[in-house]
Amino acid sequence: MKLNLCIDIDGTITEEFYWLDLANKYFGKNIHPSQIKEYDIDKVLGITKEEYLKFYNEHSHSIHLDSKPREFSDLILWHLSNQHNVSYVTSREPKLEEVTKRWFLNYGIPNNDLHMLGSHFKVNKARELDCHIFIEDRYENALEIALAGFDVLLIDTNYNRLPLIPGIIRVYDWLDIYEEVSLYHNRQLQKLIAI
Repeated sequence: MKLNLCIDIDGTITEEFYWLDLANKYFGKNIHPSQIKEYDIDKVLGITKEEYLKFYNEHSHSIHLDSKPREFSDLILWHLSNQHNVSYVTSREPKLEEVTKRWFLNYGIPNNDLHMLGSHFKVNKARELDCHIFIEDRYENALEIALAGFDVLLIDTNYNRLPLIPGIIRVYDWLDIYEEVSLYHNRQLQKLIAI
């Protein structure tokens, strides 16, 4: 039995603060990762949403190409891709598809099924992909996905340390992710055997 895994990219596969150095320089700020307690970058930087969107539209290609993957994400993604069906489900705009694929190639990350939603709403795509586990870093997304009945692995970061609800498990790195996926898979196999 193969699982259908839906995996976010930014802050989940990538390091979570990949945008910070460039944003600090652009806006003349000196924000440190330890100060980032919420997901919305405009609020973190104390700027308007419009100012952030201008910055992002000017620099989105270099921001995403220069981001670094989280430790072990490449290795674990290869293992997961060999064992299960892996789909990347990201809120990135479709216009960033080539940049995203180039980044995967640059870091030796498997080029699996890619869904560029242009929106943080991921529930419909999880339904369409018959998702078993959704791996995510944004707290609001994790809640929405779990409330829709999907199991979520929420990768720990400063901006998502809020109370969890049933269906969400906090993980601390990609080794944890692999362990949780393996445990889930084993439980599913046991259910099949018991039938």
